[in-house]
Amino acid sequence: MRLGSGTFAAGCVVIEVLGVALFLRGFFPTPVFSGAERQAESPASEPSAGASSNWTELPPPLFSKVVIMLIDALRDDFVFGSKGVKFMPYTTYLVEKGSSLSFVAEAKPPTVTMPRIKERDTLLPSLLVLCGDHGMSEAGGHGASSMEEVNTALVLISPAFERKPGDIRHPTHVQQTDLAATLSIGLGLPIPKSNIGSLMFPVVEGRPMREQLRFLHLNTVQLSKLLQENVPSYEKEPGFEQFKVSERLHGNWIRLYLEENNSEVLFNLGARVRRQYLDALRTLRLSLSKRAAQYDVYSMAAGTALVLEVLALLLLSVPQALGSRAELDVPLLSPVCSLLFYLLLLALAALHGAVCTAARSSCYLCSLPWLAAGGAMALTAALLCAVVSALTRTFASGTCLSQNPPQSTSRWSELDLLSFLGTVGHVLSLGASSFIEEEHQTWYFLINTLCLALCHQIYRNCFLGDDCAPQRCPHMGEEFDGVTVALQGKRAGPEGWELSRVPADPSSLEALRGPERWMVLASPWLVLACCRLLRSLNQTGVQWAHRPDLGHWLTSSDHKAELSVLAALSLTMIFVLVQKRCSLTSKVAMAFGLLGIYCYRAAIGNVLFPWQQDNKDISKGITEARFVYVFVLGILFTGTKDLLKTQIIAADFTARTVGLWEIYSGLVLLAALLLRPHNLPVLVLSLAIQTIMTQFIWRPLRHNVTEVTVMHYWFGQAFFYFQGNSNSIATVDISAGFVGLDAYMEIPAMFLTAFATYSGPVLWASHLVNFLTSEASSSSALSRACFCYALICSTPVSVYIVLVTSLRYHLFIWSVFSPKLLYEGMHLLITAAVCIFFTAVDQTNTKS
Repeated sequence: MRLGSGTFAAGCVVIEVLGVALFLRGFFPTPVFSGAERQAESPASEPSAGASSNWTELPPPLFSKVVIMLIDALRDDFVFGSKGVKFMPYTTYLVEKGSSLSFVAEAKPPTVTMPRIKERDTLLPSLLVLCGDHGMSEAGGHGASSMEEVNTALVLISPAFERKPGDIRHPTHVQQTDLAATLSIGLGLPIPKSNIGSLMFPVVEGRPMREQLRFLHLNTVQLSKLLQENVPSYEKEPGFEQFKVSERLHGNWIRLYLEENNSEVLFNLGARVRRQYLDALRTLRLSLSKRAAQYDVYSMAAGTALVLEVLALLLLSVPQALGSRAELDVPLLSPVCSLLFYLLLLALAALHGAVCTAARSSCYLCSLPWLAAGGAMALTAALLCAVVSALTRTFASGTCLSQNPPQSTSRWSELDLLSFLGTVGHVLSLGASSFIEEEHQTWYFLINTLCLALCHQIYRNCFLGDDCAPQRCPHMGEEFDGVTVALQGKRAGPEGWELSRVPADPSSLEALRGPERWMVLASPWLVLACCRLLRSLNQTGVQWAHRPDLGHWLTSSDHKAELSVLAALSLTMIFVLVQKRCSLTSKVAMAFGLLGIYCYRAAIGNVLFPWQQDNKDISKGITEARFVYVFVLGILFTGTKDLLKTQIIAADFTARTVGLWEIYSGLVLLAALLLRPHNLPVLVLSLAIQTIMTQFIWRPLRHNVTEVTVMHYWFGQAFFYFQGNSNSIATVDISAGFVGLDAYMEIPAMFLTAFATYSGPVLWASHLVNFLTSEASSSSALSRACFCYALICSTPVSVYIVLVTSLRYHLFIWSVFSPKLLYEGMHLLITAAVCIFFTAVDQTNTKS
């Protein structure tokens, strides 16, 4: 069966979305602990064996207040040992004096945030906690799992820990999660219900035996409840059995204690109960820690297999997908009917049964019905058979360069090399946490380099002619001989593009004269200037996020007048840049919609009207926002109607281009509504750069479909960060999900938030569809663009899930790598929607 490149790519991306969703389901399992959902309850009473105990309240606090001093990368040997004497002499003095307790805290995922501390103005000493978040390697770096990077110093300093002179104790190894339970007990507060740490016993070692046992009992009760909530067969767990034994012995000790038996038997039994509690705590903590950081590796592996199989199919399909016809011969039945398919399906079924039988904990794939799990296994086996078939066909047909070397002298241009190296470099950079935190710098560098490469290409063609360089066609290994072909009274460029503004010489820009020539020469520098201005608007990332920027200056209450003027000018420029290709009805709707946006921002107090001195009557702006939504839907409906009209009236080229532009205009209007007022210049400069690139770069230079698609993708990614986004969840503007809503509605809020976050990539992808539809005479241009877009979006996410799997025990897995994984998953979902839109438009073009 023959499929177009776009249809094939859209189907591949949809399957890839399913694979990434399965991977995310294994990487982020359902919340392990449901303790936060429990209602407030009184603390567990003291155990008793036949005797009644009246201790049902929390023990009194040990400290009046706690001061935590957190030092970045405080390795344990920086405090303890010879280095401590050199670098931290006063801390070493306190440790040796005896008024402190020393620990080596081990950082393991998942890390627990320090609990909120309440002060009490009282029977009691203060506590100073000196600790580090992680260590560092000998080279000064951190992030991996070596002993130097994992072990960090933890010192508790208080007069309550006074010891005899010379009583020097070596630091005890504990977990960082133990600090929350210890501080809660020390302050007389309930232990956080979802905490998996245990009491650091040296802190309460000097208290009476009854208080020691009471502290240990509260901690074991809390951990045993977590175990009951998360493990169906909790009664068979060793930690729970040890807890029951400890509780029974504790009841016997209470009975003897209440009988005022101060004999040696009472002391020995108390020491035995204490050891039993400590063993139970250690076992419970270990069990819960494993489950807290437990990944569903089976679901992760299944999702990774699907994603990598799709990527392999896309890569193997490049020669056909980017060929002259942009079609692929996709055998749908032969892989399913082959013997290899049934052997693979049988092997996967056996593996599934073995994994689900052996797994003690719940696995998502194992919890699915056999029909659904069998469908996933059949899809995996079919994709693998398709990959094998594509490999066999590639080598059998002799398409390898070693078997069939090309006869042409075509070579990669600077843009081809930049596109390849930039894409590969970005993918490889995802393996480093610092590059993920500062990914915006990567995209800023790439688009700046792209502008310089375009400048070099323009100047070379204008001043040197460069007539000897062969022109590339979209066909793999083919050339364009430099002869222009007349088509419908216009010039046709190398890939069958219908270009209305090209010079007579297809390999040079010397035919351009006057202002147009100067605009072509200046266009890369104008784009660079716009990008530099945008970088100053929003500081993002981690390293420089604290620095002041234009966005902070504009959003301050002292500069509301300046923001109002800027917002008004930006909305005016949006209308000027967008309305030129809209119908009269859409122009009117766009004008009223942009006016409604300003009214909405004035209603919620962001901007001022000229006659206002200050915002006194501030509202939610629901009426104004819904007023804009009406015009957005109207413009989208008008564009869709014009686009569908082309299927009835054949060859109605104008209606198709106008319809697509109106859909694009509706998305621009929606983005202007959802973006914050200080980000409206980002939208204006995005439209301006698109206009400059269209008029003075893509048309005169006749870039092929692949190059134009890569440029749109790069600029879309850069504008994602120009908005102020980053790879941190904290930068998501969730307020966009409530624009025009008087109550929380999940689906609209999710859609609005996602669109506002990814408006840059979405608008640039939509512009790509408009540009290729209006400028390309080849019916396969959109199909090839869809395939290229799917490939360059699929490659980073496919490689990244492999990197995340290998780095799943990295110290920054939850703070850096996992948020980026969520962003990549959401970006892939939006890519799937974009590819489906590409395919739908391509189908209308084909029918027309």
